[in-house]
Amino acid sequence: MSILNEDYVLNNGVKIPKLALGTWLIEGQAATEAVKEAIKLGYRHIDTAQAYGNETEVGLGLRESGKDRQAIFVTTKLAAELKDYDSAAKAIDESLTKLGLDYIDLMIIHSPQPWKAVNQSDNRYEKGNLEAYRALEDAYKAGKLRAIGVSNFNQHDLQNILDHADVKPAVDQILAHIANTPFDLIDFCQRNDILVEAYSPIAHGAVLKNSVLVAMAQKYGVSVAQLCIRYDLQLGMLPLPKTANPEHMAQNAAVDFEIDAADMDTLKQVEHIKDYGNDRFFPVFGGKL
Repeated sequence: MSILNEDYVLNNGVKIPKLALGTWLIEGQAATEAVKEAIKLGYRHIDTAQAYGNETEVGLGLRESGKDRQAIFVTTKLAAELKDYDSAAKAIDESLTKLGLDYIDLMIIHSPQPWKAVNQSDNRYEKGNLEAYRALEDAYKAGKLRAIGVSNFNQHDLQNILDHADVKPAVDQILAHIANTPFDLIDFCQRNDILVEAYSPIAHGAVLKNSVLVAMAQKYGVSVAQLCIRYDLQLGMLPLPKTANPEHMAQNAAVDFEIDAADMDTLKQVEHIKDYGNDRFFPVFGGKL
């Protein structure tokens, strides 16, 4: 079975396709075309965000794809700067309007700290996150959202939500790939029945020339990108590779092979990436969105 036909089941019973197309840094008409091409190839999960500035174009791609609304799972993200109930509630409705949808399948808080404040202090915005999450809860209860969650939340941030919210987060979308896998956080999420989504599964190309990965990919007859995506899947995560290239979309979905246990252990121990070459790619770790 193709990974494009497989689902995880979220903690509220909603099915979510195991692979998504990420649309970060894909703008304008390119975003519309990327969504249409992905759906044509069989993708059933599209990921966007208010901060990406492409919700309108993604929504247009969804409509122009010709697919029934119910056949496509749509994720968007509440802007990280919104840490009060009223602005968050307003933004949820704005996303619905921009996407042109009656409901959004999954909406998540993009970051526990506003982007300009990331790693600048110990302030984790606990109260503000609870207010923003309460707006998501109310939209969920009103049927505007089928599932809700968070992104870039560490264990402390998640525990704050778990201790005070009525609705358990369905997902935590985090940076997770070979050479940067936060095993403790992944374990915490999985023990609490929170699905981990892995953005930047190929580290924006930073791992493509790693000799260990190149050799192992050759062993399995796949690309390094495919090896990276399969690694995340075997750890029980949902990868979100970003591309506007249809050939890459097809390759990213061709991951119906199995990395054996010994090789998984090797991949878990690949040297940690300290410099991705462009800190704007990873705002959670000190750059800018």
